[in-house]
Amino acid sequence: MAALQTSSLIFSSSSSKTIVNAAIHVPKLPKIRFTVPKTTPTTLPKQLVQELSFKEGFKNVNTTTTPYKSYENSNSSNVTEQLYAILEAVDDRVVMHDNIGEQRENWNTLLLNSINMITLTASTMAGVAATCVPGMPILALKLSSTLLFSAATGLSLVMNKLQPSQLTEEQRNASRLFRQLQRQLQTLLALRSPTEQDVKDAMEKVIALDRAYPLPLLGAMLEKFPEKYEPAVWLPSNKSQKVQRTSLAKGNNGWSEQLEGEMREIIQVIKNKDLEDYERLGNIVLKINKVLAISGPLLSGVAAFSSAFVGNGAWWGVMAATTGALASAVNSFEHGGQVGMVFEMYRNSGGFFKHFEESIKTTIEDRDLEKRENGELFETKVALKLGRSLSQLRDIAAKSSSSRANGTAVNEFASKLF
Repeated sequence: MAALQTSSLIFSSSSSKTIVNAAIHVPKLPKIRFTVPKTTPTTLPKQLVQELSFKEGFKNVNTTTTPYKSYENSNSSNVTEQLYAILEAVDDRVVMHDNIGEQRENWNTLLLNSINMITLTASTMAGVAATCVPGMPILALKLSSTLLFSAATGLSLVMNKLQPSQLTEEQRNASRLFRQLQRQLQTLLALRSPTEQDVKDAMEKVIALDRAYPLPLLGAMLEKFPEKYEPAVWLPSNKSQKVQRTSLAKGNNGWSEQLEGEMREIIQVIKNKDLEDYERLGNIVLKINKVLAISGPLLSGVAAFSSAFVGNGAWWGVMAATTGALASAVNSFEHGGQVGMVFEMYRNSGGFFKHFEESIKTTIEDRDLEKRENGELFETKVALKLGRSLSQLRDIAAKSSSSRANGTAVNEFASKLF
């Protein structure tokens, strides 16, 4: 028994000794040393230094290089933002002119109806008072008709001074021109990156339109009865420099001597036919509007004066009723027929041809052909604005050239739209 215990102890001790020896004699990994060269921040690659400088903890790395900044992209971004700001202002003006135009159109309708109702009511009262037999109380009719005629006279003076139909046409044209400018800016932003000159030109156009079609009435309203007809001006003046003519070879950005000659003939037709005709018609409408603007309040004033003496003679009642009816007819013809709107339409049409003529002249006087708009595209735009096809445009230019050579005037207008 003792021998068995001794052998088991020897076996267990030998086993534990084997385990310990196995743990002690595990092979060790060899040590490997890496040599890192000593470097300074200035010897590091530029890309690595830039990467480290953006990481937290490496902000104080001293380098002799500075991060690259794209000044051109920053400048282009600022110019684009400025043009978008102008575009937002233009969109806001479109809404304002639409709203004010609708409001002033309501003015024209409401004032015209009110003045006519007041005038006809006063004329009826004056007629009834004139038919009363002597001795009947007609003071109430006389007083009422006199007050109504006086009110109609005052309202007619205010309405004729403001010319609501002309104000409405001004706002319509302003809205149309601001929408046109809006589309031009959107096209510019879609096709290319804008420049500072584009921003300057857009600002000048906005200011010129604000000056041509003011929103307020007091202190800024356009003169409704000028001494003579003048075309509307809504674009900044083009200060074109005098340049020397150079001989053009065919195919220079779509331009040729023949095309330039056609454009010059178109200018002559616009100047001698379209502009002169609109000036003649504008002066006629202006004179008619002046006569109507004076006649309406004058007739209602005479009716007010006559109605105060109704009952003192038969003719006072006749004069009051007759002049009141005539005043109503004159007001209806002037404001119902919107004579002021017709005059404003002629002003804007004349302004369109005036600016159109200046744009053609400025384009063909530019000696740098590469800066010009493509000649074929420009010719197409001119034809569309005049309501003609390309063949019709060339025909009217040929007619103008032959008429000038023969010493006669061409008997056709440049535009088929207006």
